[in-house]
Formats: sequence, C-alpha cells, structure tokens
Amino acid sequence: MNTNRSPFFKGQGSRPYWIAGPCSAETEQQVLETAHGLKDAGIDLFRAGIWKPRTRPGDFEGNGSPALPWLQRVKEETGLSVCTEVANAQHAEEALRCGVDVLWIGARSTTNPFSVQEIADALQGVDIPVMVKNPINPDIKLWMGALERIERAGIKKVAVIHRGFSTFGKDKYRNQPRWQLAIELKRQFPDLAFICDSSHICGSREWLYDVSQKALDLNYDGIMLEVHPRPHEAWSDALQQITPDQYKEVKSKLNFRYSSTDDVDFLDSLEALRGQIDEIDDEILALLEARMKLCDGIGRFKKRNNIAILQTSRWSEILEKSIAKGQRKGLSSELISGVMKAVHQESINRQHKVMRDA
Repeated sequence: MNTNRSPFFKGQGSRPYWIAGPCSAETEQQVLETAHGLKDAGIDLFRAGIWKPRTRPGDFEGNGSPALPWLQRVKEETGLSVCTEVANAQHAEEALRCGVDVLWIGARSTTNPFSVQEIADALQGVDIPVMVKNPINPDIKLWMGALERIERAGIKKVAVIHRGFSTFGKDKYRNQPRWQLAIELKRQFPDLAFICDSSHICGSREWLYDVSQKALDLNYDGIMLEVHPRPHEAWSDALQQITPDQYKEVKSKLNFRYSSTDDVDFLDSLEALRGQIDEIDDEILALLEARMKLCDGIGRFKKRNNIAILQTSRWSEILEKSIAKGQRKGLSSELISGVMKAVHQESINRQHKVMRDA
C-alpha cells in the first residue's frame, strides 16, 4: 500500500462521487448547455472529451486544444470542477495551463506503458488528481503498472475508472465488466477510489441504472455517466448518452451502500453466516483435494496404457451434466461452467505432470 496516497475526494468511503458530462466536447454551446443542465444535479466533476482517440480514422476525434477554453467557461459560469482525458505529455501540459481540475488516462493509453510514462513525466511535481481507466484488454498488471507510474511521479490523489474490457463478438454490453478483475485490483489497492464508467460498460442507455447500482452494491466509490442535451445528435457514442433530466432521474434512484456498520446485531449475524461459509469452503477444498488425487490415479493409468490425457467426449459429458444439475439447484450456467472448466484444467495439468515424471 502506498502510504503517501491521499483520499481522492473529501468524504471518500462515506458518499458517492458523481462525474457527468458529454462524451465529446462538440461545440461551445453544447458543452455549456450540458453543464448548465447539470449545475444543480449534485455532481462533483463535469467531464468532456477534448481529445478523442478513436478506433478508425474519419470518426470525430475531438476539437483538441481550441475546446479547452470551453471548460474554463463551464467553471466560470457554473462553478463546476472539470476533467478531461489526456493521452500524451502535450495534452497534459495544455490541460494544466487551462486550469483543468482533474485528468484521466483513457483505456487505450493505459494499454501503452510508454504513453503512461510520458504523461507521468509531464505531471512530475504537479498537485492534481488523476484517474486511470482500465486497459482495453483484461490485463490487471497493465492497470496496476499505470497506477504505479502515475504515483511515482508524485501524484497523491489517484483513482481508477472501471470501464469494462473489449471482447470479440456480440454481447449484452459494449464492454464486458469482468467485475472480478476490478475486485482483485481493489483487494490489492484497498484505499484507492473506484469509479464505475457505466456508460462505456453498457454502450446503451438501457442498462445504465442496473450497472451503476451493481457497482455501488460492490462498494464502488462513484459513478461516471455521459450526458448530452440531445443524445440522438451526439457526434460520438450517441446510444450510451442521456439527457441532464434523465441523468437526474437515474441518480435519484441509485442507492449507495456503506462499507461497514456499528450495528452489533448485524455484525453478529453476519459473522455467524460467514462462519458457515468458511466451513463449507473447507469442505469444498477437501473435496477438491480428493478429486485431484483421483485424477492423479487416472493419469498414472493412462500413462501405463499410453492413452491421451484429453478425452473430449468425456469432458463434454461432464460439463453438460454439471450445468444441467446446477441449474436444477438454482445455480447459473456461468458459475458451473467457470468452476468446472477451472477444475478440468487443473486435472489436465496434474495428469500432464504424472505423464512427464519418470
């Protein structure tokens, strides 16, 4: 744990941190209209993309430096603090000169350690909060590395933004949440502020409330949502943006969960339930140990008879039966599939070791 780290925002751990604004700063009028629409929405940060790294050329890539004064006007006219994404040292330096209050490093930049280091070097000795989005690919070490580079530059107020991970093929969400990866990062950096960028996870207005509430249920510290006065006219990510009034409605329905309580009855009941879970976990581990010993025996048998480790038909039979049995017990196919695949991989690994040993 970094002992020099400061809380990202006042009240961290006791209230949500709200970030809202357009995906892109399209025009000065659009930016100011959005900001005035959010002025009384109780947000902590007004966000707007000045530089927009896009997947394909020809898409709107932001107005760049000429749009920075628009954020200055937002501060002057509404009193809101402002933030924007920076992808290189020049972006960072220009944003600092224009009085941007908070910077964030985007998913594409987080993927490239050279880009992150360039930004970190530009911020050396500067007292400004920085948020780091997860990399596009599900690589927790890249995410951790970006955080460490920023903190080594002397930045004390650092937060992470979970915006989901790109996957091949169609899915319910634009970017898969992979909640467990963010949870693991939170386990390793428990004092960091965690912000959920629900808009980029969802890619659609339809799921914004559900994803945001799940993030708060998982003890996230804040929510980032994209807001546009006329979403259907947005120059980028139109499907995932909402109007200021829709934002206020979503925000009013979200329920922030506290990380702990002093209620003795609650704590006693929780401790009793956790004790039962610990006992069951011990039983699961004992059963897994027994199962793997049987797999070792199968490995030795296959070795003596020169039989291949992988038996595809047997594995398909186990998986299909396990999923069907699990569903009858109210367990999701995702859970059973994930557990059985992990168990099967460990079985293969152990049998391979048996085959290798003299």
